[in-house]
Amino acid sequence: MDQEDILAQVALRDLVMRYCRGCDRRDFALVRSLYHDDAIDEHGTMFRGGPDEFVAWLPEAMAQWELTVHTIANSLFAVEGDRAEGAHHVRAYHRTLLPDRRELIVHGRYLDRYERRDGTWKFTHRSLVFDHGEMRAVDEAAMRALGGEAPAGTSGRDDPSWTYELLARLAV
Repeated sequence: MDQEDILAQVALRDLVMRYCRGCDRRDFALVRSLYHDDAIDEHGTMFRGGPDEFVAWLPEAMAQWELTVHTIANSLFAVEGDRAEGAHHVRAYHRTLLPDRRELIVHGRYLDRYERRDGTWKFTHRSLVFDHGEMRAVDEAAMRALGGEAPAGTSGRDDPSWTYELLARLAV
């Protein structure tokens, strides 16, 4: 692997991580900035379309969740010049709203295609593959006991991460 391939993989990994932050912090402008205009996103039977349609769909799709946490593991990239493909295991945690909170955890994979245009890597195609899922009641006693004095994470701009100047600058 040469230096250019390594730099491409670093840029692609950052792209994938920004997608997770954009979804989890409800920064949909950030999510939109990660797609080329002619890209396609396929989220199973829930959604299939271009990036503008995807970003218009996200607020409604995410409104039912008090919190989401998208975690990426086992990422693999294949780079060839200005094209690349990626496969990433994703654990997408979703917590419903009070009063009867539930947890939905999706285990799956993102299969991606990327292109570097004008020096910038972006998605040209993203698809979600469903491998397994879990649904259960939130253990409210554990939430209180384990949360302690730590600030609670939220899905929007009141999340503690927005108080970090450099992270906040990632917003578009």
